[in-house]
Amino acid sequence: MSNAPANPSAEAAQFVKSLIRTVPDWPQPGVQFRDITPLIGHPKGLRVLIDLFVERYVDAKLDYVAGLDARGFIIGPIVAYELNVGFIPIRKIGKLPYKTVSETYKLEYGEATVEIHEDACGKGDRVVIVDDLIATGGTMMAGKLLLERLGASVVEGAAIIDLPDLGGSKLLTDAGLSLFTVTAFGGH
Repeated sequence: MSNAPANPSAEAAQFVKSLIRTVPDWPQPGVQFRDITPLIGHPKGLRVLIDLFVERYVDAKLDYVAGLDARGFIIGPIVAYELNVGFIPIRKIGKLPYKTVSETYKLEYGEATVEIHEDACGKGDRVVIVDDLIATGGTMMAGKLLLERLGASVVEGAAIIDLPDLGGSKLLTDAGLSLFTVTAFGGH
């Protein structure tokens, strides 16, 4: 009889969650900031996190992993490397050096814009979008729209953390984007 846990992914997800630090009242009063730096600074934590994403997508026949600026740039390239696929950066406006297409989305107070190189991917390419967390869903939605504008098929949106009380995961799933998150935190 094996001593393996009944659900190793649930155990791994709990371990990942235990390494995420909550910083109260940052960057403004009332916000509970979910800080992934202890997680990615912990050698086993980083390995377990990446393994969860690789396990999820190893048989997905992906062409690319797209990472959202900026924390999606931390885990996205590692996951892409492990899956032996390319990495696509989706950046804040004005950060990419070549011809771009852009998408503007609403924030709680204002707007933001992200861009992608116009030749980052093509028709039929299978892409997963990766970020550290899903809050209001605006950035991931903008990334999805950009990739689709270039002809890609967005297989799924993936994040370490879901903040479901902020409505982003509902917005994204209502728009037809399947989501995979490792863990969730209630509240803001």
